[in-house]
Amino acid sequence: MQPPVSKRRNASLLRQLADEFGEHRLFIYATSVGFRALMALVPLVLLALGLLGALNLKATWHTSVAPAIRPHVTPAVFHAIDASAVTIMSTGTAPLIVFATALVVWDMSLALAAIVEALNRIHDVEETRSFVRRAATVLALAVMTAVCVIGSVLIMTVAPRVQGHVVHFVFGVGRWLVGPLLLMVVVGAVMRFGPAERPEKRWASAGSLLVIVVWIVASLLFKFWATNVADFKSAVGSLTVLLFLSWYVFVSSAILLVGAQVDELLREKAERGESPRLLAVIHGQSSPRSSTHS
Repeated sequence: MQPPVSKRRNASLLRQLADEFGEHRLFIYATSVGFRALMALVPLVLLALGLLGALNLKATWHTSVAPAIRPHVTPAVFHAIDASAVTIMSTGTAPLIVFATALVVWDMSLALAAIVEALNRIHDVEETRSFVRRAATVLALAVMTAVCVIGSVLIMTVAPRVQGHVVHFVFGVGRWLVGPLLLMVVVGAVMRFGPAERPEKRWASAGSLLVIVVWIVASLLFKFWATNVADFKSAVGSLTVLLFLSWYVFVSSAILLVGAQVDELLREKAERGESPRLLAVIHGQSSPRSSTHS
């Protein structure tokens, strides 16, 4: 049973997290990041279709993606979507890939710029980097994020179509390991290299773990809703889908900033000798105070 003191400390951590979230205006930053992420969805879809065409994986659309869309839309809408996808995969692949990649990197860069500013507020540091150095950092993080996202999409869609029972099983299971791994790389890099002053590696643990777990749960819930509940055949159903998609993107954006704030609060409490039990568990300590008395 958790001691009363530990419960009070965890409750205090949650209250302080809520206060810091408002003080640093993280809701506004999360909204900005979510908006840019929504804007990036269109070129991201175009890029994914272009890559499927360039890699001669058009069958993936017909066997995996299209059948999942068909039950949720009217026949006329489905034929329009299918015809557009086939056209994109069949013609103008190289120019399309270049154009879509540029748009994705642009939108990702704007989103990462907002995240970097939010991280500086979270860690209470001034931006001392030059414009060129900051722009280069944001661009590098944006490119890495785009590559990991596109890689995750391709792995999740292509892996189930691999032929052979053993290979199919390995790739089918492996994709659920590679996806979170790529997400971990992105989150770790943004948390570490985004702020003007790099936090210690040990403080990119609890928040990063929170980001990954919540994102996976939110993604599974959204996928379940989109495949079993969502209805695109009516105006109300289409608006509901857009609303849920917006909330999913916002939650994905907000949880990254929440994770960074959790890391900062844990660091501050540890420096005061008030490390919560959560930090002790993550770092494998038997007692929350063992690190402060070593």
